[in-house]
This record gives sequence, C-alpha cells and structure tokens, in this order.
Amino acid sequence: MLTIRKSTDRGYADHGWLKSFHSFSFANYFDPQHMGWGNLRVINEDRIAPGTGFGTHGHRDMEIISYVLSGNLAHQDSMGNIKGIPPGDVQRMSAGSGVRHSEFNHAKGEQTHFLQIWIEPNVHGIEPSYEQITIPEAAKRGQLALVAAPEGGQHTVKIHADARMYAGLLDGTEQATLTLDAQRKAYVFVVRGSLHANGQTLNAGDAAMLQAESCLTLDQGQNAEVLVFDLAP
Repeated sequence: MLTIRKSTDRGYADHGWLKSFHSFSFANYFDPQHMGWGNLRVINEDRIAPGTGFGTHGHRDMEIISYVLSGNLAHQDSMGNIKGIPPGDVQRMSAGSGVRHSEFNHAKGEQTHFLQIWIEPNVHGIEPSYEQITIPEAAKRGQLALVAAPEGGQHTVKIHADARMYAGLLDGTEQATLTLDAQRKAYVFVVRGSLHANGQTLNAGDAAMLQAESCLTLDQGQNAEVLVFDLAP
C-alpha cells in the first residue's frame, strides 16, 4: 500500500528568521495522524535567513541527520565540533546521553535551505557522537546511494537505528529500484523536482508512505532529488 502526503498538507511555521515545513508533528504543529512513520520521527524542511539560526539547545537519545540543499549550515556542539555543512554533505549527530548544539547561517545575503531529520535510535544512553561525509553527485545520479545505515561505510554515515536512508538524483529516462521487506515500512520524500514512485506522481515536498510493499520503483524524474527511508515497522 502506498499513501501520498502532499507538500501542502504539511505543518508550517513562519518565525520570520525561520520558515519551516513539518512532515510530522513538531513544536506547535500537532497532528495525531502524523506523529512519524515507523521510527522516522521528524522531517523538517527549514529555510534560515542570513545571519540567524538556532541558538544552543539540547537533545538526547535521537539520531539527527542534516541534509543541506543550498547555502551552508554552521554547526557547533558540546563535543567540540565546529563544522560547516555544505550541499552534498550528510551530517549525523547521535545525541545519546545528551548533547548541546547550535546551527546558524553565517552567509550574507544567502538563505540556508536544509532538511532536519530525526530517527528514533535502537540503543539509548550511548556516548554522543558526530559524523559528516561528502556524497559525490555521481554516486546519486540515476540511482539510490546509501547515505545512512547501521553499518556505515565510505559514503554512509553510521546511525544507531534500525533504518537506512538513501539519496538519489533522477532525470529523464533514469530509473532506480529498491527491494523492500514487506514486513517493514518505507518513506519517500521528494526534495526537489518531480518523479513517479510506483507509478504515482510526486512533486517537491510530497511524500509517499509505503507498507506491505516488496519493491519501490522511481522513474520519470524531472530534475528530481529524492530521499528514501527503509524503516522499522
């Protein structure tokens, strides 16, 4: 079964310096029908105005992934990491027993557009950790690149969760397929452009929630960038 959630159905918050779309209940947006999907808890599409950002705040027992689309995200945390996250990089922070961090857009005249993704961990109270990798565009072109998984890898951040995250770029005749375990859940999120997921049209900001499916086929992309999650039931 495949269920579509349109971009316009998401929650939205405009704080002036921050404009954010919420795929699932978050902060002041509450929808009991959309509290997450499997162990995927948050996908926030954030746009941060120049010279602003999230001040220092805390997290615990959550796998947090940042996926930057444009601009640059300045990250600083209580583990001593001071990093800039550009487009093409995937950053993972395991909050574990507790971590504090801030995220800012220090660019002048340029908005930072990124996805903030939270996945519930399968272990708790671990030592906090940080990882950041660059995903070559060629690895995503016309296929799904594994970018986050429990086992990690050369172009894959290691997450402490029963989940895998893929990223792909599809255009024209390019097609990507992914074998699914029908006992698990999957989630497709279109970052930009448009494509078909198992024959259903998805545009930027749209998502597809899959369960009891054994295969995902992505095709008919039009300058599409897509994230796919293989998730615990």
